[in-house]
Order: sequence, then structure tokens, then C-alpha cells
Amino acid sequence: MTSQVVHTENNINRQQSKIQNPKSKIVALAGGVGGAKLAAGLQAVLPEGALTIVVNTADDFRLWGLHISPDIDTVMYTLAGLANPETGWGLAGDTWKSLEMLARYGRDTWFRLGDMDLATHILRTQMLHEGRSLTEATTDLTSSLSIPSRVLPMSNQPVETLVETPEGTLDFQDYFVRRRHADTVTGVIFRGADSAHPTSEVVEAIEQADVIVFCPSNPIVSIGPILSVLGMRESLERSGAVRVAISPIVGGEAIKGPAAHMLQSLGHEVSAVGVAFIYKALLDGMVIDNLDANLAPRIEEMGIAVHVTDTIMKDDESRAALAEQTLNFGIALGKKAHA
Repeated sequence: MTSQVVHTENNINRQQSKIQNPKSKIVALAGGVGGAKLAAGLQAVLPEGALTIVVNTADDFRLWGLHISPDIDTVMYTLAGLANPETGWGLAGDTWKSLEMLARYGRDTWFRLGDMDLATHILRTQMLHEGRSLTEATTDLTSSLSIPSRVLPMSNQPVETLVETPEGTLDFQDYFVRRRHADTVTGVIFRGADSAHPTSEVVEAIEQADVIVFCPSNPIVSIGPILSVLGMRESLERSGAVRVAISPIVGGEAIKGPAAHMLQSLGHEVSAVGVAFIYKALLDGMVIDNLDANLAPRIEEMGIAVHVTDTIMKDDESRAALAEQTLNFGIALGKKAHA
């Protein structure tokens, strides 16, 4: 595919801007707050039923007997317009009475679950206990919240992210939340990935997609687990869809979270180039920020087309604008490939 650099300003008027092919089927790979924000932008500019989000579940864990799916919940709450705008995770207006009572019972409340948030985990755990799959439970929850997009776990089988550090191997939530991702990461393990499979729903969505978007999520511990599931890369490679990534690194720094430090400690360049290198065998195009326009030629050398724009998602309008530009970029690449 012929590579190209496109420079644009992120000043789209949403009432006038249109997706070049509104009937396109879109799959987004997502995890974390950045992935959830872009998913919300995609949902805002696409017709109902056009968007499927495949979400990382290697962050899942059990706490107080409950099955917690942090990335699914962040995506779900964001798509439903319920997410806490200050943190990007949890529910707006939530309270903490249950957590306060647990502390009175002497329990360690390092992982904060709000009172409304607990309802999600209680219902998910009940459905799983009744024999329903994680996909079925997620569909039930998203349907109840009237989310017009499809949210799919990457697998119904457990995969667990383990983080290797000089202090030893840590469970992901221990590293990320309890220890505030302060440890130097020397390695990452996705336990169970070699025996987990993408669900039939995920495989079908990928097969039918016109554009697959790698959201601006941490490439190592948010998108990495999705790609590690047995057969996922092969499904993406077989797909006839155009595959486009948005860099989560802008000006040598992560928009949110430990991605920059993690890339550095694992020997990757802390830039859009470093992210492109991780994904390069899977990408047709990449969206990078205006601050990183000078990096475009190096990404093009990998055979990846580049679109340069403002990638910082400050509000609903900028999320939608980035989503529109990403989709139109991908659709245009697909047309050129088939010309």
C-alpha cells in the first residue's frame, strides 16, 4: 500500500463533517481511559450497530469474591455517558459508603470500588456463577445501559497480565493501582494467553470489519494482551479491513498512565515510532499528533501511511473529531488499496 502523509487541523464542525462511508463496519481494540475516550468518539460519529469494541480483559481480577473487569467497565461507563470525568474511570457521582464499612471491618481498601460500581460487579459475578460467559454478561450489562455499540471481551477464557520488576513479579492491579505503577517494568507476561481464544463474536466482527482501529491505549498492557490471545493476530492478518493505530505517545510522553516509562524500560523508543514498531506487521496506517509530524517519514519507512493531526482528546467534540479523521483516513486507504 502506498504510504502518504496528510496534515490537517482538528477543527471539524461535527454538524457538517461526515464519515466517507457511513455504512462501514468498524472494530476498535481498546483498553484503559484513552481507549474508552476514542471508543466514545467513534460511537458518536457512527450509526447504531456499526461499532464493535474488543476490550482487554487481562486486567480482570477477583476482589471480595467479585469478578472485576476494569477495562470493560471503563469502556462501558464511558460509552453510556456515566464515567467520572475527573478520573476517566468509575462512575460520576458515586459514593464510597461500602468501602468505608469494609475499612471498619479491617479490610484493605486499596482498590476503590464505589457503591454504584459495586452493582456492576455483583451482577457480573452472579451471571458468571450461573454459567453465562463473560461475553453474555457484558452484553446484558451494556444492553441495560442502552449502549448502541457492541462491547466484546477479547476472550471468555482468563488471561492474566503479570508485570516483572526488580522487586519481583506483580499482579497487574498490584503494580498499577496498589503500587501506583512506580516500579520499573523489566518484562510483561500474559499468563493463559497461549490457551485462550478470541470468541466467535470477536472473530466474526474482525472478519466483517472495513476498518480496524487500534485505540490510543498502552500498546504493551492494554492492546498487547488482546494481540497475545491465541489466534488473534492471525484473525487480524486475514482480515480484509484497513488497520489503523492512533499513537498514545505525544511529544515523547504518554497522554495518561505508565506507557512512556514502560516503553523505555522495555527497550522501545518512547515515541510514535516506537509504537509503530510494536504494531508494524499489523498496520496499514497510523495517526500521530501534530507535535510529532517530523516522525512521519520514519513511520512511512515501515510501509505505514501516516495521518498527522491533533490527537489530544480534551472533550466530546475533540473525541468525535479524532474519530472522524481516523475513520476517513482508514476508509481512504482502503479505497486506494482497491483502486
